[in-house]
Amino acid sequence: MKKQITDTVLMVRPVAFRMNEQTAVNNYFQEGLHLSNEQINKKAQEEFDAFVEKLRSVGVNVIVVNDDEKLDTPDSIFPNNWVTFHEDATAALYPLFAENRRRERRPEVFDKIEEAGYLIEDVIDYTSAEEEGLFLESTGVLIIDRVNEKAYCALSPRASEELLIEFCEDFELTPVIFTAYQDVDGRRMPIYHTNVMMCLAENFAVICLDSIDDVKERKNVIKHLKSDGKEIIEITEAQMHHYAGNMLQVQGAEGKKYLVMSEAARKSLTPAQVAAIERHCEILSSDLTTIETCGGGSARCMLAEVFLPKK
Repeated sequence: MKKQITDTVLMVRPVAFRMNEQTAVNNYFQEGLHLSNEQINKKAQEEFDAFVEKLRSVGVNVIVVNDDEKLDTPDSIFPNNWVTFHEDATAALYPLFAENRRRERRPEVFDKIEEAGYLIEDVIDYTSAEEEGLFLESTGVLIIDRVNEKAYCALSPRASEELLIEFCEDFELTPVIFTAYQDVDGRRMPIYHTNVMMCLAENFAVICLDSIDDVKERKNVIKHLKSDGKEIIEITEAQMHHYAGNMLQVQGAEGKKYLVMSEAARKSLTPAQVAAIERHCEILSSDLTTIETCGGGSARCMLAEVFLPKK
């Protein structure tokens, strides 16, 4: 039986975190701060360390890899955009939109995973698509239902339909394709990553259905979620902008389950939404203000799930 959630995650501790000018062109969540890059990085490291401590305190196995200062990779804190690790001992590498993010794909990350006792037997590499200007930013754009063998994907400059189909064929998944939008200066613009508007847990989905403007596409997503027995917990676009869609369900000690999110996401939820989530699992939140503001990503983006078998 395939697992939807894992107790092991990879996280990359930043050394040069700042607002990435190359990703800001289509990540409308990013904002600048009136601080030096050194101050921003220090605050991000403090938020990162506190987040890791919270995850470990409930029994989540966190594999931490330090970023390499020489590479100047401001978004390395978001490893879920370039790699996935699967139950059949396969890893996959993905093509990234921003050129300065491509340096995040480091062999030593795989070494660290193997040193932690996990088996990687095969690597599927999609990165050559970058030469054609095609991108598929891993679980940033792919919301994978491993149990029901589906991949939900909101098309955007970071998510090529052609590559999505190829990925789904390789991993024997059914694609569920749509486009999600957000308001940017009075215009509806594609949301850069599916995982800011949708989170898929074992028995429920947190999703901003209002961002799917096309009625047929919205109905299709609802149909798939309902047919697989997922309770749909709707969030508003305003809540999405507080990263209420950027969540991940993980497993802690003794099989206990947690929905991981930022403090901003947690505060944006209504009592009814909190109660709906807590019928399924506990909420674990951490303050990620600096990371969210400058990085345009939140808790889920920082976690690359490890489903690999043990050696």
